[in-house]
Amino acid sequence: MKFAESNVLQGLPKQFFANLVKKVNAKIATGADVINLGQGNPDQPTPDFIVKAMQEQTAVPNNHKYSQFRGDPALKRAAADFYKREYGVELNPDKEIAILGGSKIGLVELPFAILNPGDTMLLPDPGYPDYLSGAALAQVDLSLMRLKEKNNFMPDYHDLDPQIVKKAKLMYLNYPNNPTGAVATPDFFERTVAFANQNQIGVVHDFAYGAIGFDGKKPISFLQTPGAKEVGIETYTFSKSYNMAGWRIGFAAGNADMIEAINLLQDHLFVSVFPAMQKAAITALNSDQHTVRDLVALYEKRRNQFFTAARSIGWEPYRSGGSFYAWMPVPEGYTSESFADLLLEKAAVAVAPGNGFGDGGEGFVRVGLLIDEPRFTEACQRIKKLGLF
Repeated sequence: MKFAESNVLQGLPKQFFANLVKKVNAKIATGADVINLGQGNPDQPTPDFIVKAMQEQTAVPNNHKYSQFRGDPALKRAAADFYKREYGVELNPDKEIAILGGSKIGLVELPFAILNPGDTMLLPDPGYPDYLSGAALAQVDLSLMRLKEKNNFMPDYHDLDPQIVKKAKLMYLNYPNNPTGAVATPDFFERTVAFANQNQIGVVHDFAYGAIGFDGKKPISFLQTPGAKEVGIETYTFSKSYNMAGWRIGFAAGNADMIEAINLLQDHLFVSVFPAMQKAAITALNSDQHTVRDLVALYEKRRNQFFTAARSIGWEPYRSGGSFYAWMPVPEGYTSESFADLLLEKAAVAVAPGNGFGDGGEGFVRVGLLIDEPRFTEACQRIKKLGLF
């Protein structure tokens, strides 16, 4: 007996990163020494004190029982304390925080927690590809907000079609931004709250790279904006701040109605996260954050090293203010994909083509700052030999 995939699954977008990995692995299989600048997977280890906490908590028998459905209250309290300490934001841990098995789960599940088929949501272009997955699974319509360099890759709400705005019920944002590395300003978030209120649109801010800001500037939380909790939520992940990408744990914070919708949906899909992992997450949030500061310093050093190497061959970057990416223009005569393919084939340098993040990413490639600094210089020297700049 054969079983066909459902119409919903058949309507899912192609997994961009899976195709990129396939190309890189094929090149490596030829024996090439590939410098992989296309990945977004943190390369540093989880801090020892978090690993030790996990080891200790794994040995506690009670942690091998089912989790509480809506997460460990102690983790919710730690998340609330973290937001108060780091951003000056007051949160009710019982009503304004939801524990997630990685922030991606919250981002993908929220559309079918609060929208109905045929509703409209607004997504950034370029943007994290899995936002599209949530829209497809929820069978909602989507409209893309073009992020332009002249606006520092923040949407201009005046550019949006008024008829689409009238229909829209939910909007996603992401700063520091993947893939551009752009950071939001307080003024932009204030405009966002006003726009959301005026048009009755919920806001979801993906704060995955919230810890990673450069040039002495700490990225701001959307929830710091007056009125933000009235219109939306923010998702936070342990993946980037604490190098816990494989652990799959995060949380959402903010608007109580959205948080309740997430919790209600997760009551039926999950039984929260392994209790020992939640205990380790508490240890991470309650720490003095020195490992986070050290990590940010490393990424800034890498960014500066890569910028210096790229500029030495005439390749001028967009000056990213956060995240661990560099957003690089494609030379004249190439598309994002043809340029990325050329670099992989002729220089054994892998980058992520910008069009994989949406049509708004055409003309750029994304470089991950996730390798040792000397390899950035080597990568740029290989690219220099192609005579493109």
